[in-house]
Amino acid sequence: MNLSPEKRIAGILVPLFALRGENDLGIGDLGALREFIGWASEIGFKLVQLLPINETGADNSPYNAISAMAIEPTTLRLGPDSPEDLTRDDFNSVVADVDLGRLRRGGVKYRHVKKLKLRLLEKAFANFSGHAGKERQWEFEKFCQEEAVWLDDYAFFRVLMEENGESATWTRWPAEHQSIKRARAWLHDLPQDRQAALMARQNFFCYVQWIAHQQWREIKSCAEDRDVALMGDIPFGVSYYSADVFARPDEFALDWSGGAPPEPFFKDDEFTQKWGQNWGIPLYRWDRMRANNFAWWRERVRAIRRIFHLFRIDHVLGFYRIYAFPWRPRKNKQFLPLDRQEMLERTGGRAPHFAPRDDETSENCDANKREGEEYLRVAVEAAGATRVIGEDLGAVPEYVRPSLRSLGIAGFKIPQWEVYHEQVTPGDRYERLSVATYTTHDHKPLRALWEEAFERPAATSEQSRFELAKIALFAGFDPKIDKVDFEKDFYPAIMEALFKSEAWITIVMITDLLARRYRFNVPGTAANLNWTRRMQRSVAQLRSSRKAQARMRLIRGLLEKNGRI
Repeated sequence: MNLSPEKRIAGILVPLFALRGENDLGIGDLGALREFIGWASEIGFKLVQLLPINETGADNSPYNAISAMAIEPTTLRLGPDSPEDLTRDDFNSVVADVDLGRLRRGGVKYRHVKKLKLRLLEKAFANFSGHAGKERQWEFEKFCQEEAVWLDDYAFFRVLMEENGESATWTRWPAEHQSIKRARAWLHDLPQDRQAALMARQNFFCYVQWIAHQQWREIKSCAEDRDVALMGDIPFGVSYYSADVFARPDEFALDWSGGAPPEPFFKDDEFTQKWGQNWGIPLYRWDRMRANNFAWWRERVRAIRRIFHLFRIDHVLGFYRIYAFPWRPRKNKQFLPLDRQEMLERTGGRAPHFAPRDDETSENCDANKREGEEYLRVAVEAAGATRVIGEDLGAVPEYVRPSLRSLGIAGFKIPQWEVYHEQVTPGDRYERLSVATYTTHDHKPLRALWEEAFERPAATSEQSRFELAKIALFAGFDPKIDKVDFEKDFYPAIMEALFKSEAWITIVMITDLLARRYRFNVPGTAANLNWTRRMQRSVAQLRSSRKAQARMRLIRGLLEKNGRI
């Protein structure tokens, strides 16, 4: 595929779980993604961006996965004869007592969806174990051997999770399970029949990953056939309660939690405004990783490049320095009302800070830049021909963006944030090696901003008007846009301004493309609706909707006019 920055293209960002297929099982899956790729291609988009697809834990956040390598099983298309080990009779017997209509309505009901798909995969594995031909058995064994460096530890971790009530919180497991060395000794001392049962269960989790890799490679080929690139996502950090940390604890600093500094933009969360975002991710012990040539990072990049044509590194700033908290996120509420002195008394003098060092001196900046480039070169080298994008948003040190460009990594442009000397930067001044978008999965959709500002004034309406005024300037409007019609005037103008920019890739969030107000995540919160919201219409319904068709004809015309098709 031609993914040279010389050729400007446009794409859509959509969370996979949010898609609706005609016969899905309550969550967006690869069947729905196949339909979506076809729809995007017909409009003229050349790229579909997804959130991380790694296996999620109890909070269902794609940015807090229980494995940096393993694929989330609910992404799989599981219907009659798919995978080939699942027969129609097997499928029907499993779903017979499931109210599929209720499961498909509303948001994702993760507990029910995960249970249903697990049962279907267990049926498929039983058939595979009893009836698979030698060639398929050989293919599975080959996969297990090739992926053993991460797969063995992951499968063992999943078995231990089941032994502990499906909890990934390994620090609360029995003492004999709390380290991988002790857990393997525990397994070795079990009676033979119990050992065999647990080893068979490990084999099942390996089988699920084999099927997942097969299906995702197929979808990559499907996208290529439609001349559409798939863009993946690697979070900078990894969950404290993950197979990776459990298996390689020496490579992580477990007494600090990574996050982001206080940021006034996210007004939805008081803690974020006061102390910052405490993501709970352990910091990396880069010296330990350097000792084995960054093997874990290389494997992580290798895993994503096989499935995606390019990938985004979320919070790429973390390679240079990361904001660190001396407490875990579960204690955030305890620290919220404290002042700085009270906080220091509670932590024994340890304060949130940038690690390994801040950017207060030129020497610190030089050191952060030098080390960050060393680590990022590992990722770029491991990526090979796969293009790398860096999400460089937030409090960005001056040296970061030139550093990323020197490595061939495209950074992000949020037009309403690209302000220099109180002037909004016009799109024709964007570097070609950049990705431009108005919103990400963390931001309020443009329609929601509009409603807050002009239709349903809320406590945040002043901030919304401020953001929209900057977007209006970017699109060539007078910033006083309260008399402008959103659909007739504002929407076409801002889309054209985005597509007209010099950025290599322009991405439209699915909610902005369809002018919807709902959002998929509210940063800094553990809201029940986070990561559960699904699109109101299936891809087939979007195709048949006259309103959606008219909107997409407009978008295609703008893409053609501005040289992105």
